[in-house]
Amino acid sequence: MHNVIVIFGLTASGKTRLSIELAKRIGGEIISADSMQIYKFMDIGTAKPTKDEMDGIKHYMIDEVYPDEEFSVAKFKKLALKYIEEIISKGKIPIIVGGTGLYINSLIYNIDFSEVETDWNLRKKLKKEADEKGNAYLHDKLKAIDPEAAEKIHENDVKRIIRAIEVYELTGKTISYLQKISRLKPPEYNYIKFGLIMDRSKLYDRINKRVDIMMENGLVNEVEKLVELGYDKNAIAMQGLGYKEILAYIRGECSMDEAVEILKRETRRYAKRQITWFKRIEDVNWIDMDRFSNDDEILEKFKDCLATSGIFL
Repeated sequence: MHNVIVIFGLTASGKTRLSIELAKRIGGEIISADSMQIYKFMDIGTAKPTKDEMDGIKHYMIDEVYPDEEFSVAKFKKLALKYIEEIISKGKIPIIVGGTGLYINSLIYNIDFSEVETDWNLRKKLKKEADEKGNAYLHDKLKAIDPEAAEKIHENDVKRIIRAIEVYELTGKTISYLQKISRLKPPEYNYIKFGLIMDRSKLYDRINKRVDIMMENGLVNEVEKLVELGYDKNAIAMQGLGYKEILAYIRGECSMDEAVEILKRETRRYAKRQITWFKRIEDVNWIDMDRFSNDDEILEKFKDCLATSGIFL
């Protein structure tokens, strides 16, 4: 069974830099597991690695689709498996890197979403119900369909409630059942998992600084160009973190300072949700970034873990 390295961590935790350095040392290529970096023209707000930062390491799942194109976890998994085989066929080691938990889980737990397409009209209808009748109403609807999923999903997590109802409407089966069934089939690869963690206050400081750097690098201009290209607030990708906040500023709905503060706050909240998601993943080699002073020390930790699977730095 071929080895596939998975590096996940919170936003702004340093995954990109570390994964590129690891790839250089072991002869690897990188597959992004980031739900925003797949979109073309969206570079600054997604913290997409530049050509210089890639340092000659081939990256996949970046700039795959246009901002108004639909992209599901089923499509991610299908493409990711294709790219894993492509990398292995070249005698290199695949490295999955990202912070989108659903994408990562689809691979490491072999969850099959292929039979579940996306019904955007149904999603709009359910979102309207939540807006008009309240989140609790929609949550009760899910509870009647899938009590197990309703127990795990908070009533304010409207996005996941809608997805769970959508799955049932399209397949006649609950999302809880489908996830259990798909996990019975073992993964095709030996996934070696690394999770990057750090002190929360330090992480929040890094998030705030990252947003400031994005603004300095021209995030407002990037969003303005997307609008000029015809991607308004109804485009799927423009609902993403970093874009909807700046779009609100451009549309005169808030001041620049307000947009920046909202973006920082929402990014911190996103990091909290990531923590909850990643804690559920099993058999992880946790890397406490605060215990190391530089990348070489961190990679020494990687070295010890990878050696048991026959991968040597």
